[in-house]
Amino acid sequence: MSILIIINDAPYGTEKAYNALRLAMALKKQNPEMKVRIFLLADSVSCGLTGQKTPSGYYNVETMLKSIIDKGVEVKACGMCIEARGLNNLDLIEGIQPSNMVELSEWVCDSDKAMTF
Repeated sequence: MSILIIINDAPYGTEKAYNALRLAMALKKQNPEMKVRIFLLADSVSCGLTGQKTPSGYYNVETMLKSIIDKGVEVKACGMCIEARGLNNLDLIEGIQPSNMVELSEWVCDSDKAMTF
């Protein structure tokens, strides 16, 4: 089975990105062979930036992403969304690849289930 998780919200201010990453962690823990992929879209592309300074009382999205990438979760970020936010000169977490809507559409078609946060 393959699961695609699409995240749209910024890493901090709401718990959507946090909950999406928690779900990805739980899915991989429950079934290590399951293909889990994450696509960062819109404001969530900032989840993939290195050097995050976590606001008081929040979880660290960078640490969570590194952990799930180490467990074999593939993570891509919308290149157009990165550019639109002026983030194209900043470093992405190792293992996150810039991508596009063509690849996202391929992932959607290739997935058994797709979820959005």
